[in-house]
Amino acid sequence: MHPPEAAVNQYQSAAASPPPHDSARRTTGLTLLLLMAAGTVVRFLYLTRKPFWFDESFSAEVARISWGNFLHLLWWREANMSLYYVLLRIWLQFGHSEFYIRSLSVVIAVATIPAIYWLTRLLYDRRVALVAAALFAFNAYSVRYAQEARSYALFLLLATLSSAFLIALIHEPVRRNRVGYVLVSILAVYAHFYALLLLAAHWLALRWLGSGEGCTERSGAKLSAQLRRAWITIGVAVLPLLVFVAKTGAGPIRWIQRPGVHDLFEFVEHLAGGNSWPLLALCSVACIVAVAPLGKSLWTRGQAWEVWRCQFLLLWLVFPVLLTVLLSFARPVFLSRYMIFCLPALLILVAAGLARLRQSWLLTVALTGILLLCMQGVLFVYGNDFDTERDASGAAAGFILDHAQPGDAVVFHIAATRIPYEFVRSLRSGQNTASAMFTAQLGPEILFPDHGAGLDYGDFTGKPTADFLRAAMQSHPRVWVMLMNNGPAESPDATTVMLTKLLPEAFPKMKSWHFAKVEVRLYSEK
Repeated sequence: MHPPEAAVNQYQSAAASPPPHDSARRTTGLTLLLLMAAGTVVRFLYLTRKPFWFDESFSAEVARISWGNFLHLLWWREANMSLYYVLLRIWLQFGHSEFYIRSLSVVIAVATIPAIYWLTRLLYDRRVALVAAALFAFNAYSVRYAQEARSYALFLLLATLSSAFLIALIHEPVRRNRVGYVLVSILAVYAHFYALLLLAAHWLALRWLGSGEGCTERSGAKLSAQLRRAWITIGVAVLPLLVFVAKTGAGPIRWIQRPGVHDLFEFVEHLAGGNSWPLLALCSVACIVAVAPLGKSLWTRGQAWEVWRCQFLLLWLVFPVLLTVLLSFARPVFLSRYMIFCLPALLILVAAGLARLRQSWLLTVALTGILLLCMQGVLFVYGNDFDTERDASGAAAGFILDHAQPGDAVVFHIAATRIPYEFVRSLRSGQNTASAMFTAQLGPEILFPDHGAGLDYGDFTGKPTADFLRAAMQSHPRVWVMLMNNGPAESPDATTVMLTKLLPEAFPKMKSWHFAKVEVRLYSEK
């Protein structure tokens, strides 16, 4: 696979051209700093307005268990997002409030602004790069996941840097760019397994450089050698994760539903940064303006740099979504938030389209209009989610702790339901560890799952049995039950059916309270 001569020559002429004036550099730097400041404010604002939900509690508790339990859990169940859990373990050494935990994602998301600028600058010019950075700074999809204690902001940053190092390697096939590409790509895969889709898109994009038409032998051969070494190193480094996937199969994502046309439309609408169609329409027009002048050359191989960069961005944007949707006909694997790494490709295409407005005032008006629509999306995500999967597990756990009496016990319908309960207990105790002895002193006695004080890797999986519960609940006057993800009310899962039949044998009186996707029951003798 060799780069077209146009790409090489363009880079060489750019390198030979005189550097920009100091005033232009200062203006660009100041603008980028202002965008980072604005992006920071937008992402820190209302950071804790929405409550922690199960996935965020899971992140915090995984990051707080002992190293032995942590490594065991990663290997047997949670290898995906492992890099984020490691970073969060370090982050939690200095604080443990909800604001502080989420702020790690904010810091990472803000760092993506200069990364977007760098990538776009490699592909286009300074003007397009600043527009792309502005679009990202106020993109509601980024804000949504920058305000969540999960790996999505980290995944997005590393995907951006991986693509940037790839373009830098194409421009200048030297060791430092190869090492950067290899290192960041490996980290991206360990931040989220779906980064492999990005690397596949990289490979496909480079296939368009494979005809060798009008290419320089020396630079093409050097690039091919660098890429071959890079992909071999990446393959070896991510082998443990591939073994994990082969070992666990689709089990960890079996809950994903098959997407419909409406789901796909909502995804692209949200990716653009809005919760309604006008912003998507404007972004679509801008993308069309960016690629339309290329005509039929967009669909052919071995084209000049101006064509290839659009091919690269389109493959990055479309291929992962298309592949996962097609695979979902056999086994659902498409989930909108897993596709967040496609966001930079969309925004760069939009920026390239806007930059075709050569008159500065037209560009300013168009960009201002888009950013205003972006802010509507940002205001929406401060109090709402683009997806509808957030639960009220934290509120349910708090309710149990608020109303428990001495001698009470609690049973969790499935082991993982204990995780948000432990997170709420840790916040109330002011402690920063899931294994501290304080967990035995706050709230009802935990009957299931219970492998000792604090969380153990065994507390993350499993379901209670009837024989165990009959023996364990005899010495308690009241038993709380926390049910979560247990199926529809008319056809609950087997564990819920068992609990519903078993507990009234010893506790004839029952009260229940309903939260979003969670039910709390209290069984008592009278």
